Amino acid sequence: MPAVPARRIVTLPGDGIGPEIMGPTLELLNAVGEFEFEEHVFGGASIDAHGTALTGEVLDACRRADAVLLAAVGGPKWDTTDPHAPRPEAGLLGLRKELDVYANLRPAMQGNVDLVIVRELVGGLYFGARGVRDDGTVFDTLEYHPAQIERVVRRGFELAAARTGSLVSVDKANVLDTSRLWRRIVNELAPEYPNVQVRHALVDSFAMELVSSADRIDVAVTENMFGDILSDLTGELAGSLGIAPSLNASQDRAMAQAAHGSAPDIAGHDRANPIAMILSTAMLFDWLGARHHDDDLVQAASMITRGVEETVAQGISTPDMGGDARCQEFAEAVAATIKKP
Repeated sequence: MPAVPARRIVTLPGDGIGPEIMGPTLELLNAVGEFEFEEHVFGGASIDAHGTALTGEVLDACRRADAVLLAAVGGPKWDTTDPHAPRPEAGLLGLRKELDVYANLRPAMQGNVDLVIVRELVGGLYFGARGVRDDGTVFDTLEYHPAQIERVVRRGFELAAARTGSLVSVDKANVLDTSRLWRRIVNELAPEYPNVQVRHALVDSFAMELVSSADRIDVAVTENMFGDILSDLTGELAGSLGIAPSLNASQDRAMAQAAHGSAPDIAGHDRANPIAMILSTAMLFDWLGARHHDDDLVQAASMITRGVEETVAQGISTPDMGGDARCQEFAEAVAATIKKP
């Protein structure tokens, strides 16, 4: 068992099933090493407690931490058409922006499929100017600075170079000026990565490609909204969003986040699938290990991933995967697998 040094991790259980998948995941981490956990309310829970989805105290804690673990946010309780009402998702967008975790990495593995979507996370339509004009017209603005595009595209090239050397850049360059800028920057950077074969795909045709021939795709890089949609599609290709891990990262910060929603319909019943949270944590360990040149953390990430795979192979799974294991039981089974000599 690798001796993982103590790391200070802020945990944000959030809403719905968030606390249910966070608790067993933290117990599992104790099977790998020692950590200093600092829990804070976030999202809808923070709106109920403080009137805002992200407080300054929580943001400061996240900035000081070695890493952040986020479970799930949102739910019908906080859904509203009032543009001035606080929304849980605003906390999520704000946290991403303030931490500047600009690259979202979403792997999907199932059978012959083994791909990663690299999504730009702090720009584009979700962060552009928005409002209502006097005549009632509502607008949201899609904009990108070249530097925002360059840094996430470089992340795509680097990841592809470390894998099979194949990169797809996804855009809508036949319609959008922002996509034409995106495509130009990709072409300008390509000569710096001679071992990576890059091609361009329009987002609609790429979506069809994911459905018909995902096994031919290795790494895809794209802008924020396209990536939001496509990464959820790849999660379903892998079997379920309940098993889809996700890591939001920059060069200096990282936040692991389960890719699925808060599933309020099953909250409180111990039926949630913790795999996405567990595998997201493994991705976080891998990132921390690479950043700190810590082989023990990298090994711990590998152990957690293998533990999940072996547990599922033993026929242990939660109801969404056809099994009858409870959330807590599944995490305990993974921990037991990791502890085996």
